[in-house]
Amino acid sequence: LPQIRLLPKISASRRLFLKTKLIKKAMTMLENEKQARKDERERTLTERVPALQMSGLSLQDLQNLCKELHQKIDVVDEERYDVASKVTKNDREIQDLSQKIFELKGKMKRPNLRRVRVSADAMLGALLGSKVKESVDFKANLKTVKKEDEKVRKEEVTDWRKNVDAMSGMEGRKKLFTQTDPSPTCK
Repeated sequence: LPQIRLLPKISASRRLFLKTKLIKKAMTMLENEKQARKDERERTLTERVPALQMSGLSLQDLQNLCKELHQKIDVVDEERYDVASKVTKNDREIQDLSQKIFELKGKMKRPNLRRVRVSADAMLGALLGSKVKESVDFKANLKTVKKEDEKVRKEEVTDWRKNVDAMSGMEGRKKLFTQTDPSPTCK
């Protein structure tokens, strides 16, 4: 379907002319707004903070004035800190609440996980940090197992078989049960 154009086609030169005119108008409006903000700031500062009259003051009066100004600065700084802490607390609370709303809606998008190929050295570097700067020799960290002679193993086996009573913890008590008593105790 063809689109219906309500406005006649504007030539490129006319479009450029209108665009530059709009940009100039926006720049003058922006400059006027900046100047208005600056004037407003200066007006409020002159209302709140009167100009200092330091001429004709003695050294002691100047020191007292400095102390008063420092006290006022401290009070204002405390107020600024309190307001900043309230703002950060409120921002955190807003973020938590918006996260809860987002979770309640159930539209939480989970990012698609991609398989990343990482070399062993890069993985060790990520896990162990900057401790490992060169490749690690895994074989050096393995325990060495001594190979025993077959004779020693056979002797252990034969010793174990000979010492069954001692290994089982019976220690000669087995003899008490295996001995036959010629005199019967029960009649």
